[in-house]
Amino acid sequence: MKEFLQQPWPWYVAGGFIGLIVPILLVLGNKHFGISANLRHACAACFPGKISFFQYNWKKESWNLFFAGGILIGAAIAAFGIPDPNPVIVHPELVTELKAYGITDYSSMVPKELVSWSSLFSVRGMIMMIGGGFLVGFGSRYAGGCTSGHAIMGLANLQWPSLIATCCFMAGGFLMANLILPFIMKL
Repeated sequence: MKEFLQQPWPWYVAGGFIGLIVPILLVLGNKHFGISANLRHACAACFPGKISFFQYNWKKESWNLFFAGGILIGAAIAAFGIPDPNPVIVHPELVTELKAYGITDYSSMVPKELVSWSSLFSVRGMIMMIGGGFLVGFGSRYAGGCTSGHAIMGLANLQWPSLIATCCFMAGGFLMANLILPFIMKL
């Protein structure tokens, strides 16, 4: 069983589970799928204040906090309980491209040259972690939701704003991956 769980699952299994979440949430009480709203719920629960943005009944959406907690617990179980001892398989062309940026460690899901304490305190690390984190937070707030909320839930509900947001997410991702990220990686 452990060997089965350590192997990558086909895209259609994960996609099928994600696709089933949308109708189940709608049937179980008109709930909406998305992750970015959890930060608002957590702030409203932990830091009740006079800020009007946090003045709402967050307890009505507390199920979403459990969902996000389940994601964290599942990731911890996968990383520490059933880790795959084999190095990550990376396409040879990508290995060549990443080698030009100084990334050669494929012993874990995230290269240590990108995510570690030493790389965080570099110019490249500051731009990627702090700048990227700010842009993701700002973008999800500005768009009224995150990629999972718009691309999965919004498109399933045929919402026009979600289609626009998803197209913008994709365009921004292509722009970042092909034009901006190579420049940052050379820093």
